[in-house]
Amino acid sequence: MDDVLHTEVDGEVALVVMNRPESRNALNSLLLGGLRATLASLDERDEIRAIVLTGADPAFCAGLDLKELESGGSIGSGTADGQPFPPDMSTPVIGAINGPAVTGGVEIALACDFMIASERASFADTHARVGILPGWGLSVELPRAIGVRRARQMSFTGNYVHAEQALDWGLVNEVVLHESLIERAMELGRDMATVPARASAAMKRLYWATHAVTAGDAVIVEKEVNRSWSASGGFDPAALAASREAIQARGSAQKSD
Repeated sequence: MDDVLHTEVDGEVALVVMNRPESRNALNSLLLGGLRATLASLDERDEIRAIVLTGADPAFCAGLDLKELESGGSIGSGTADGQPFPPDMSTPVIGAINGPAVTGGVEIALACDFMIASERASFADTHARVGILPGWGLSVELPRAIGVRRARQMSFTGNYVHAEQALDWGLVNEVVLHESLIERAMELGRDMATVPARASAAMKRLYWATHAVTAGDAVIVEKEVNRSWSASGGFDPAALAASREAIQARGSAQKSD
């Protein structure tokens, strides 16, 4: 597990690092399952009051591993409830977005309670371009964060939104120098640790409960559409294999703009 996911604990704050830099931290079955298990384990530890989630440079997370997806692998085997994180976590999670967050990587980022971004961060939703549909809440959480028209723009084009624009749109809370990213996220985690534990956990549950009043039905709709799309053969591994290099080349060109 340590090969694909690193965990360090500094006092009351845990740092979790997705560590597949050679594949831009793409989510294979091992990494995704390990991420959920690690977060659940940290959440059970009373002394851990905040979690910082980041990726090994140069990327935060490139989404699902396309090679494993092409081969028919069950990448989502560790997400039976349709969420990238354990759904009942009480420990706040800060997303420290150090580089590109793409498709499933955006969903991982959106599952964090809030995000601090490096100036190297960028975000792209390429679900439609790859030929899959979101199933971890992106169609609910992204428009809630930035507005439905901006969310549609991201999803319909697959274009990258870079750090300063993400800040302007309200997707991230702060943009900091790359070398200061983890320090700033850990600092905020230590601030959280000064809040009484029961009150912090109750506040997180309260935000989830009030947020879910109108979002719950939308999440159900997304899951049903996702299942229908998959069941009808909407995802074509052969088509993905044929276009994967072009998709990745397009993303690389945009990241360098």
